[in-house]
Amino acid sequence: MLELTFIKARALSRHFASERGQAMVEYGLIMCLVVVVVLVTLIVLGNQVRNTYCNILGQVVGTGS
Repeated sequence: MLELTFIKARALSRHFASERGQAMVEYGLIMCLVVVVVLVTLIVLGNQVRNTYCNILGQVVGTGS
């Protein structure tokens, strides 16, 4: 009877360990997706942000003269 309890406890601990590993993989995939979205956004909007910054800088420098 005691041996059966140990077998059940071992099976239960393996089950929870596999779910913990699965959760870590899922979090890793979500982080990869976030990184890809940020990179694509920076690539698409990079020129617009640079142009806006240059325009603002030009206006600030131009008004100081």
